[in-house]
Amino acid sequence: MGSPAGNGDATVKAAVLIIGDEILSGRTQDTNLRDIARYLGTHGIDLAEARTVSDVMEDIIAALNALRERYDYVITTGGIGPTHDDITADAVAAAFGVELYEHPDIIAMMAARWGGEVTGARRRMARIPVGGDLVKNPVQGPPGFTIGNVFVLAGVPQIMRGMLEDVGPRLKGGVVVISRTLRVEGSGEGVIAAPLEAVAKAHPGMSLGSYPFFGADGYGSNLVLRGRDGAELDCAFSELEAALTEAGVGNMREIDAV
Repeated sequence: MGSPAGNGDATVKAAVLIIGDEILSGRTQDTNLRDIARYLGTHGIDLAEARTVSDVMEDIIAALNALRERYDYVITTGGIGPTHDDITADAVAAAFGVELYEHPDIIAMMAARWGGEVTGARRRMARIPVGGDLVKNPVQGPPGFTIGNVFVLAGVPQIMRGMLEDVGPRLKGGVVVISRTLRVEGSGEGVIAAPLEAVAKAHPGMSLGSYPFFGADGYGSNLVLRGRDGAELDCAFSELEAALTEAGVGNMREIDAV
């Protein structure tokens, strides 16, 4: 299992495992990945990998084991509802080699909400692996759970975002990434490639990316510089402006980060 880095460490990495046939079929558009990436970023955690797997037990187990061994944290979404194809809890328990049990607090929550004894498919949502802890659900329905370095959250975006708020305080984050964006208009990537590459080589610890745009107002690229050292970021930004100017690029300006 990955070992979370301590507060202030330069790099803490996480992965997301999206579970569900409906995502792979295209019937449902995933937005959870975007929201998780942004949320982790505020805690100084890099989202290093994302996988999407179908509702197949063996596939979920294999992906989860690979990710939890490689990264500090893994967040899963989907597959914790009441139907037969909601098998995430089963897969997580199998991956950790433990049994599932019905958590009494979840049963009590369900009984209070729906009245009387909880029966049938709803009891499936009360199961968590032995050794796991609950992740609060402030929106509606049963909570998620966490075990080891894995956080198991709902697939419904609104509910997932609510659960994230209980995940955040449990994370040991790193240094938050900061960014600056230089917008270059009227020049293609062929012109800016060499200056961008030169600055990237001079600052190997930073991330420099080119994101082209094209529309009725013209074309160009947004050049995004990301790093954890503010002084180095400012230095690299100035070097990039100078390198582009030397290459004959004139129409550029800093914009809010994208």
